[in-house]
Amino acid sequence: MRRNLWALTVLCLLREKPLHPYEMQRLIRERHKDDFLELKRGSLYHAIERLAKAGLIEEVGTSREGRRPERTTYRLTDAGEREVLEWLRDLLSKPVREPSSFIAALSFVGHLTPGEAADQLLIRARELQCGIVAIDAILQSLVPQIGRVCLIEAEYALAMRKAELEWTRSLIGELREGTLAWGGGPACAGPGD
Repeated sequence: MRRNLWALTVLCLLREKPLHPYEMQRLIRERHKDDFLELKRGSLYHAIERLAKAGLIEEVGTSREGRRPERTTYRLTDAGEREVLEWLRDLLSKPVREPSSFIAALSFVGHLTPGEAADQLLIRARELQCGIVAIDAILQSLVPQIGRVCLIEAEYALAMRKAELEWTRSLIGELREGTLAWGGGPACAGPGD
């Protein structure tokens, strides 16, 4: 089975208790897990279907409340329990290079003038600051309710944004002061050369 963030999320939620998809969606939003998941309609159901085919989760029953559609409840299998724990250990212990559009843009920043680059980075710094305020607000309101460990990824995201903001501001300073040597040969050539 192909590992992806939706599958990981479903396995982890079902490790807590048996759930139906609607409950999973509610918990994902309530815990702000949708900050790292792309919530496309059907993604959750597709992950559930693949996990069930792989024998990592199984149906435990269906229920209907009033005029609502029938809901199928799922639980983790023993194989699913082993898979999710192994997967989490791997993800936590092994650093990987993940694609980043920002890193790609930085690799070609020499195609802008130093002033243009500084202006765009200033916009980014403002966006980072807004994100820091938003994440901090989430942590302040939810940690007392559901605990720190349930939001540790938000804490990490906050630390990374703060570090990125500090680095970005430093780079803006170098660009504005003219202390960053602009250019560096054909691979970095741009209009600022």
